[in-house]
Amino acid sequence: MSLEEFLVVSDVHKAFGTGDSRQEVLRGMDFTVAKGEFCVLLGPSGSGKSTLLNIIGGIDSADDGFISIAGDKLRDMDEKTLTRYRRKHLGYVFQLYNLIPNLNVKENIEVGAYLSDAPLNIDELLVTLGLWDHRYKLPNQLSGGQQQRTSIGRAIVKNPDILLCDEPTGALDYQTSKEILKLIEDVNRKYGNTIIMVTHNEEISKMADHTIKLRDGRVRKNIRNDNRISAMELDW
Repeated sequence: MSLEEFLVVSDVHKAFGTGDSRQEVLRGMDFTVAKGEFCVLLGPSGSGKSTLLNIIGGIDSADDGFISIAGDKLRDMDEKTLTRYRRKHLGYVFQLYNLIPNLNVKENIEVGAYLSDAPLNIDELLVTLGLWDHRYKLPNQLSGGQQQRTSIGRAIVKNPDILLCDEPTGALDYQTSKEILKLIEDVNRKYGNTIIMVTHNEEISKMADHTIKLRDGRVRKNIRNDNRISAMELDW
């Protein structure tokens, strides 16, 4: 396996429903992502972005084709192995922060650390996240941006091979969105995690190494970006 084939998506199909209500959502997805890449899955609502992300994350399964990470095919794992794999190797960031309300910022991040054999240093991560001064606050004492930073911290503290981000700025205002994108960019460069981010915002693809444009369940364009710009330079 070469580094260019760290994540392999091979002829992946997925449909929901049966009979007349059956809807084909993924229609033969094919692409690879290199280790350490920042990859954006770009497309409009209904293009299959989130379904594909859920299959990569082992939350859902493909009807046909396969996904492999570092040579391991997810379809070959039993439920126990897949659960352990998700815990140790994958981090998730969603639009909704899903923080534990009665735990403070540091404790919410520690929840992620318990899932790892080699977690990152929590105090150092709090500084990187810009949360050091807020580490003892509860989620209801935080802004939306601070809650999303905490959510990213919980996902990244276990130092996952892949960080999966599903519209992570969807609930945030413009300036906070750029700050969160800058944070994800910094995490990618500092820790070397592979980033897979779902978005409908074409501007965000300018900060990525690699963009997969999706439409109607198919890959329409597979673009490598040799001229990344920083998150703070984005404008939409």
